[in-house]
Amino acid sequence: MAEHHIVISADTHCGGDLRQYRPYLESKYHSDFDEWADEIERTQAAAAEAQARKGRKSTRSVGVDGDPIADGDRNWSIERRLREQSADGVVAEVMFPNTQPPFAPPAATALEAPPYTDDFERRWAGLRAHNRWMHDLTSQAPERCAGIAQIFLGDVEGSVAEIEWAAENGFRGGILLPGAPPDSPFEPLYSKTYEPIWAAVEASGLPLNHHAGGATPFFGNHFPASLAMYLIEVKWWSQRALWHLMFSGVFERHPGIRFVNTETGTAWLPGVLEELDSFYYRMKYSAYGSESIFGGMAVAQMSLKPSEYWQRQCYIGASFLRPSEAHLPAEIGLDKIMWGSDYPHTEGSHPFTKDHLKLTFGGMPVDDATTLLTANAAKLYNFDLDALAPLAEQYCLTKAEVAAGIDYGDIPEEAKGCPGMNPLNQRVPLEI
Repeated sequence: MAEHHIVISADTHCGGDLRQYRPYLESKYHSDFDEWADEIERTQAAAAEAQARKGRKSTRSVGVDGDPIADGDRNWSIERRLREQSADGVVAEVMFPNTQPPFAPPAATALEAPPYTDDFERRWAGLRAHNRWMHDLTSQAPERCAGIAQIFLGDVEGSVAEIEWAAENGFRGGILLPGAPPDSPFEPLYSKTYEPIWAAVEASGLPLNHHAGGATPFFGNHFPASLAMYLIEVKWWSQRALWHLMFSGVFERHPGIRFVNTETGTAWLPGVLEELDSFYYRMKYSAYGSESIFGGMAVAQMSLKPSEYWQRQCYIGASFLRPSEAHLPAEIGLDKIMWGSDYPHTEGSHPFTKDHLKLTFGGMPVDDATTLLTANAAKLYNFDLDALAPLAEQYCLTKAEVAAGIDYGDIPEEAKGCPGMNPLNQRVPLEI
């Protein structure tokens, strides 16, 4: 048995610097891009000046999913990325988008994603440019980096072509499924409009990923509770894609789709699956009542109950798998959960990932920890473990080191901003 864990993060983020995307755009958009980039830079400069007037130093920009980005070149410098990931004990990663793609308007707030516009043609061109930028980035370290390609609900035919392109060009990370919240201009995910997309994903063999933050509506920025509502509800808006695909028959018609909810939490799943199963039975077998009237047509096309669909073709990208959640893999399915670090986000485990792994996986059976840290992500995202093993021997913790754990008192205070190491998420009693 190998001595070191081969640590794979199923949740990291990357993106190009503002003007790095220009060469990846079709030339007919270059003039428009220059004007757009100039306006974005003016907006960012004005925001920085406003912060300075308030006596604050602004070192962050805002990503495509609304999260703040610290030290921006971590997003696009492959050298820095691999150096820091190696030092942190991570040797491979699945890479979601992060920075602002061409023609996306500025984010509405420091936490929310950009608002929707009717500029579909240029927005879609910008996403395609990001995909080609991503291809070049991951090609510099293909054994370590699995890139994810974006699609666009406003162009189903174009998205199908992009899925086929991604499969042909080695996007092992798969496809990022956007959300369609009620205030978006797109039909909901349970619409038959997207059937060609589901068919193309299944045919490609690529995973279909849905990430927290990419499905939220606009909460408003003039209410005192707006950002609090965002934080409370952001994961739920992405979790709902699961039952949208289940009850619209997507999983029934396309059993080969492998669907991943990433950074949407883990503890919610057992209760939600139990509730969905209850709805399913009441909709399908109740002779009377509103359940069968409202849901009968939907469940008539389902041959399995929701928990069975989930076990057949769904997964969790568990950033960060808190110590208080360490019991969940046995309940949910050990082969269904993958650990993630959320690099380079400020709430991620970097640069304290080794402490986090000891804290969460300490005391767990070694084979179980190996499944969660290595085997599941390697199988789903097609990582070559033989190629990664020499890197793991050089950079990753040994299995004995992780199993030995760590006392919470030995966790650096500055590490506790990560939810995986926050005192409110530990298994020990707290004094508050």
